[in-house]
Amino acid sequence: MNEALLKLDKVSAFYGNLKAVDEVDLAIRPGELMCVIGPNGAGKTSLLKAISRTLTTVSGTVTFLGQPTNRASAQQLVSKGLIHVPEGRQVFAMMSVEENLRVGGYARRDQDLGSDLETVFNLFPRLRERRSQMAISLSGGEQQMLAIGRALMGRPKVLMLDEPSMGLAPVIIKEIYKEIRRLKETGITILLVEQNAKLALDVADHALIISAGRTRFAGPAEVVRRDRSAQSLIFGH
Repeated sequence: MNEALLKLDKVSAFYGNLKAVDEVDLAIRPGELMCVIGPNGAGKTSLLKAISRTLTTVSGTVTFLGQPTNRASAQQLVSKGLIHVPEGRQVFAMMSVEENLRVGGYARRDQDLGSDLETVFNLFPRLRERRSQMAISLSGGEQQMLAIGRALMGRPKVLMLDEPSMGLAPVIIKEIYKEIRRLKETGITILLVEQNAKLALDVADHALIISAGRTRFAGPAEVVRRDRSAQSLIFGH
């Protein structure tokens, strides 16, 4: 069995005295898609922030590519291929689509970005059509495509997506998830946080259910899809 690309051992995360994540374990191996699901306020977003070092008040051990990350900065992790697409998209509004994408490759040692741009444009044809437009002029769905595309320009070894369906129309959500499935098929390792559990479970290999910061279930996504007791942890019935 392949070694885990990303492993958490009893990871907790704090905002002041508030413990948002409470001793969570996980391991994700090359090519896997793991979803993190649970009710609002469960600690899902805080977990990704703890992994990416955008939240640094963390205990326990995060290991990426076999090395602990407790002394690494968020930028150093990006340069190693641990790339976090936060909720809310956060594109550079007054830069063009292409400029946003090129920014995604800033941490790479090689700067030959042309082939990667083409890959992103093939994945998201709308971005090709709008490559010269300012990001502020894009729809919410197009901005989400841009945020994911920008992350792909960094050639992620693990891609972390936080609530990619948030605030989007159902038809756009369907399109976004079609592309997430395509990314998985190319072998990209993905850690996906999603409020819409059904969407996440349909595409995931493994699921982590958390509530009040604690792990309530960890195992194959298929188990959650057919196990009512596991579903009750998410939906409360």
